[in-house]
Amino acid sequence: MAIIAVCSVKGGVGKTTLAVDLAWRSAVAGGHNTLLWDLDSQGGAGFLLGHDEPRVPRAASIFQRDGKPRQLIEPTAYPGLSLLPGDISLRSLPTVLARLGPKRLANMAGYLRGDYDRIILDCPAGYNEVSEQVILAADLLIVPLPPSPLSARSLDMMRRDLLRVHHRHPPILPVLSMYNSRRMLHRTVKDSDAAGWPVVPFASLIEQTAVRRAPLGAFAPNVDAARALGRLWHGIEAKLAERQQA
Repeated sequence: MAIIAVCSVKGGVGKTTLAVDLAWRSAVAGGHNTLLWDLDSQGGAGFLLGHDEPRVPRAASIFQRDGKPRQLIEPTAYPGLSLLPGDISLRSLPTVLARLGPKRLANMAGYLRGDYDRIILDCPAGYNEVSEQVILAADLLIVPLPPSPLSARSLDMMRRDLLRVHHRHPPILPVLSMYNSRRMLHRTVKDSDAAGWPVVPFASLIEQTAVRRAPLGAFAPNVDAARALGRLWHGIEAKLAERQQA
């Protein structure tokens, strides 16, 4: 069993689209019983999977001492993939977690470990109490970054902050997101600061996931972007296997 967190230093880098796609691949291609846990108050993961916004915002309530996360888990249209949806109540989550202790999220994830082979966390952008607790819960951190010279700097700062606060942290896999090979700056970043990172290209079909409300692999499995996402998933599985053998 593994917990994979998709985090981002800033918004607008395709974090939720990536989390949804990885969860779909885990379930459909990997055959893993998978939970996609949306920790973002925007509830984007559920939207991309075709789920309606909950009538009563209750996502934050499961973190209380008498919370019951299994009651909020929803099946999706894809075999083996379940959703723990996010909603606007998660705006209060940093305050709630700070009050309940540093390992509350890890304890909640541990409570669900026996039910799933993979838990994918779609984390809110930025660095706050939620991020701190995700680090304690996750086995692997996926960090999508745009093709900018600032990306490597942001990643280095993130690593330094993690080591300063936690001393040890899960492996980090940076991903070059929204890459456009026609742009010289993008090519320069890919060949220098981001050399060796998995690459997810900029593609109009990836943007269509928000229109179709479905993962890219579900409606366009053979396009280049879908193949790139498939390679990323295989790389994640390989990293998890290495971690288990270590």
